[in-house]
Amino acid sequence: MAGYQLRLVQQGVAPTDWKPMPAVGTGVYEIRIATAVAHRVFYIAKFAEAVYVLHAFEKQTQKTARGDIELARMRLGQLLRQRQDRKG
Repeated sequence: MAGYQLRLVQQGVAPTDWKPMPAVGTGVYEIRIATAVAHRVFYIAKFAEAVYVLHAFEKQTQKTARGDIELARMRLGQLLRQRQDRKG
């Protein structure tokens, strides 16, 4: 299911169930997948070369855990630094 939703994003189509995640960073979105267990995928798709998945996890509670947000925020920072290093 997550792969299908990410494929939609690659094609420029919005996923079935999503929301912006400004707590992670500008341009970051969350795909919400509801099966027997809730899953989430944080991604950023504002760069021409790729859709970057920052974090994917099984959601345990109503509220997204601070650790999941912090991990995605850290990975976003790493991505932005790597992109900047390639330019420089």
